[in-house]
Amino acid sequence: MEVAHQGRTGCILTTRCSLGPPIGGSRQKRTADRGRLVRTFVPYPEQKPHRLIPEARGKDPTDHSRALVKIEPFRLGEPAKGGGLPVPALPLHPGESYFVQRGKIRPAVILSVGGSEVPKELRRGEPAYQSARTLLVAPFYGGDKDGTRAGWNPEFVTRIRHAEYPQYVWDKLPLPGAEESILRLDHIFPVGEDPGGYELKEYRLGEDALALLDEWILWLFTGSLPEQSILADIRRGLAEA
Repeated sequence: MEVAHQGRTGCILTTRCSLGPPIGGSRQKRTADRGRLVRTFVPYPEQKPHRLIPEARGKDPTDHSRALVKIEPFRLGEPAKGGGLPVPALPLHPGESYFVQRGKIRPAVILSVGGSEVPKELRRGEPAYQSARTLLVAPFYGGDKDGTRAGWNPEFVTRIRHAEYPQYVWDKLPLPGAEESILRLDHIFPVGEDPGGYELKEYRLGEDALALLDEWILWLFTGSLPEQSILADIRRGLAEA
């Protein structure tokens, strides 16, 4: 099992080294498991979110799919607010708000499938948010510049390729799009289990590649890397190259 390629080009998680050949056919033959590549909506975390405030029903009061809204910058500390009348298209409970975020459909890798399922008897009659499992994913960003992406500073990408940062992983994905990709472990976020929110791809990281990625996450979360780890050995090799 190929885990990583080490040399002058850097360290790469070989997503092509899945458990056997790529899985073809219908989506039902693919599973949302750890290491699976997906496509999903990735919000820009550095962008300030906006709050969407329902103000009134649409022109036709019988049409519950439309509403008049106002958009304003979100500021923590300001109380949540809505219009004077209930808006069926955008119901709000006390203390809730709707947020508007800019983002993009990107490839991502599943890092966790959400833990153990809560028994039905404990979920009955309770809000879904308390027990609905979520996938934890980390997104990939295209590293090279073309007509659809700004690209990254080549000198910065070289440092990422040499595994100098715990939050970045350089890779080449077996998917259409960018020639090289940057995995951002500091952008891990939850995705609901609703299959309409993501698209499963036919590629999955192998167990050895997942073990390497787990070491990378440990490095990011704790700020340290065990001397005897695979990643520490790869970084020493890259530093000597």
